[in-house]
Amino acid sequence: MVKFYDTYSTETFLKSVGDLKLPEFVQSGVAQLESNSIVQIPSAQIQNDAIVQMASAQLERGPVQPLPSILSATTFSNHVEIINRCRSDEERIFYMLYARHQGLKTEELRRCIVNQTFSSLMDKDKMMSPKLLDEYPQSEFMLKDKAIVDFLNLPQEHNEHHLHKGLLEHMKAFILELGKDFLFIESEFGVQVGGSTKRIDLLFFHRALQCLVAIELKAVDFQPEFVGKMDMYLEALDRDVKRDNENPSIGIILCPSADRSMVEYTLSRSLSPTMIAEYQRKLIPQQVMKKSLEEYCSFLQENK
Repeated sequence: MVKFYDTYSTETFLKSVGDLKLPEFVQSGVAQLESNSIVQIPSAQIQNDAIVQMASAQLERGPVQPLPSILSATTFSNHVEIINRCRSDEERIFYMLYARHQGLKTEELRRCIVNQTFSSLMDKDKMMSPKLLDEYPQSEFMLKDKAIVDFLNLPQEHNEHHLHKGLLEHMKAFILELGKDFLFIESEFGVQVGGSTKRIDLLFFHRALQCLVAIELKAVDFQPEFVGKMDMYLEALDRDVKRDNENPSIGIILCPSADRSMVEYTLSRSLSPTMIAEYQRKLIPQQVMKKSLEEYCSFLQENK
């Protein structure tokens, strides 16, 4: 509790909150106490047999720094994770809002912080087509361009079948990684194109964007021809599957890595709202990173 107050009462944190146009947040009903429900305990009179606090704990009443209402956006358990795992005020504010918007439990929030959801969503250099940004300018803050799929335990050498099967078996974890606005519809979703049936690896619906989202899985690095195939899928979805009240479909090509220059050239003239996202098989453990850094420093010392 002391760390909670110390973290959220600093001038820098209060200024960060004040500089943002944030809505007012209120606690849930069970946490709202009426003023007349608080029992006023009279000051104890010290007598010979009275039990009193030790001198160091007897604090005089004084001015208390009011805390901003945004702290009511999420639970205290989530705040413990945010305080201990986030390094900047901006990051802390983001995860308070993100946890509220996504309805994250503590374990889910912990994974989002460890997987650097903040940097992934706030990244302004995402691999999105101009059409996607034009149709959905808000998607910049809703779609991640990196996904950590460590829960799949994929080997270094794996194929699309392994990736696809693993995601289906761990769909709950995958949706948490994508964002809880994604609703899973079907695997190998069939669309009719001419005289043949083409199958989309994974089909979702995004509640906030109100559109279908086709995800194509690739176990190899990005290639320009992937976009042409996605264009065909999105056209088929919009013509034959999309409902009148829904927005144009979005495509996400999920691959292990992508050359950003190649992506930029490929997407610059694409007429479809398409995004390239990268997946990582595992995170580098912090202790490994620390050890590697120590070894690198030793290397620099030895090679002056």
